[in-house]
Amino acid sequence: MSVFRSGLLVLTAPLSALSPRLAPILASASRIVEDTLYIHLQPGLSLTGSSQPKSTYVPATCEVYNVINKLYADADAHGHLDVRVLLTNIRNQSLAPQSLSSVQNLSHPPEVVLTDFQTSDGGQYNPVKQQLERYATSCYSCRPNLISVLLYPDYEPGTGEGEQPLQKPDWDGMFLHSYSDVVVGGTFDRLHNAHKILLSTCCMLAENRLLLGISDKNLLENKLLKELIQPYEKRVEKLCEFLVDIKPSLRYDTVPLLDPYGPSITDPDLKCIVVSEETRKGGVAVNKKRLENGLPELALHEIPLVKDLQHSENEEEKISSSSLRHRLLGTLLQPPQKDLDLPSCPYVIGLTGGTGSGKSSIARHLEHLGAYLVDVDRLGHEAYAPGGPAYGQVVEAFGADLLNEDGTINRKVLGAKVFGNQEQLKSLTDIVWPVIAQMAKKQINEAVVQGKAVCVLDAAVLLEAGWSDMVHEVWTAIIPETEALSRIMARDGLSEEAARSRLQSQLTNSQRVEQSHVVLCTLWEPEVTHRQVRIMELYHLGGRWPVVSCRVQCLAPCCSTSLSTI
Repeated sequence: MSVFRSGLLVLTAPLSALSPRLAPILASASRIVEDTLYIHLQPGLSLTGSSQPKSTYVPATCEVYNVINKLYADADAHGHLDVRVLLTNIRNQSLAPQSLSSVQNLSHPPEVVLTDFQTSDGGQYNPVKQQLERYATSCYSCRPNLISVLLYPDYEPGTGEGEQPLQKPDWDGMFLHSYSDVVVGGTFDRLHNAHKILLSTCCMLAENRLLLGISDKNLLENKLLKELIQPYEKRVEKLCEFLVDIKPSLRYDTVPLLDPYGPSITDPDLKCIVVSEETRKGGVAVNKKRLENGLPELALHEIPLVKDLQHSENEEEKISSSSLRHRLLGTLLQPPQKDLDLPSCPYVIGLTGGTGSGKSSIARHLEHLGAYLVDVDRLGHEAYAPGGPAYGQVVEAFGADLLNEDGTINRKVLGAKVFGNQEQLKSLTDIVWPVIAQMAKKQINEAVVQGKAVCVLDAAVLLEAGWSDMVHEVWTAIIPETEALSRIMARDGLSEEAARSRLQSQLTNSQRVEQSHVVLCTLWEPEVTHRQVRIMELYHLGGRWPVVSCRVQCLAPCCSTSLSTI
């Protein structure tokens, strides 16, 4: 079966029979669609007969709400799928079904339309498939030459297989309350299926407007792996694309949240706030503030948390953005640019990170795996040593008073001369950095002589010194500032103020991450960091070839050696 980038799944089974069938239906669809899967609920739709089937309104009952939630929860087992349940034909009020006439534009027009409708006719020109294609194109903007597929999932016994959809579905059930204006807040980083449940709930409750407060700046400071949170503009873009796709009739207002409340405590038009089990206390606090401001309380609609069946050690049990960010550690965040001026063998990894980040422990682990290690800090000591390539220039530039009795440079005295003085610091780095770069290049050449395929350049100032043009990839070790402070104070015996001053004199984690291909974090046990490094072995031939070596093999066949054997 061909694989399509985008698809539309039309579900026709009655809701009572549909819920237990969702998992196998999604599993079948995931083998056909590789990216965006739109889902259109039309219980009772018949694709037989000569007349063209028409889309009708589906009342927003609790049963429909539960099916939508289950769709997203079950979809989490298929990580490559971006599932979007369309709400255009689901209305808030209990009205008799009626026809929908306008065609809705979708941001990713479907290339294939799928359905759970079953028929015994399996011919090439199956009239059901033709009806399905006509139905899809009458409802949504689709790609030309739309392909249709009838799904025949492997249902478990007792899931209602073989039943025909009801022609007139029973809409009995409690209707959801609806409100003119609804508000919701969150970080909405790397939009996931729990977010989609929250947002779909908001859209089903809202009649006119949905106000979205999106956490930014200070509200992100305590987030796990905050450096990997998508920029505000990117999060807004993804959020709006999803919302306009699922319910284009609503007005969407997005605002940055710089405090826990935002406009929820000052907007008089708001009627309802949607919260989760975790954020209910925040909703109660919003109502308290509204009363203080002379505004009526908002209705609180609470949704349950969604369990993450894929979660691993050090990840939350619920579906969360922090778990998704955790899974990015050790993965390739952006493809390296091929530099024709850079020899392809050995493959050089530039490893950097702030003080206390655990960079050196990662370097030692990579060396243990077999990589050739270039310790730039050690090269720096050699450059400053009497007779070293930078010794004479440093003494001439900064004076003989920085020498110890044995003629060695007192680096504490030198540091005091340049610390806080940008001009003096630049004078020093202009002398030392080019010298160390030449020494590092000699070490890399030594790796070639020894037949090493992978070389690690361990350099705290890799990015500041402009040495990224010496490496194929930049790997950065990060750690939360509070943890870095604790490590520096314990290791170097510094006060908190002195440790903080040292951190503030360096690039921030975010500045490093922006220029990195791979990010690692040593916040947890060493074994966890080692697994981050080993993630690079997920895609090898026979499970033995590290990804870095596979990339080396693509760049230079002479270097097709396993990292564990170099």
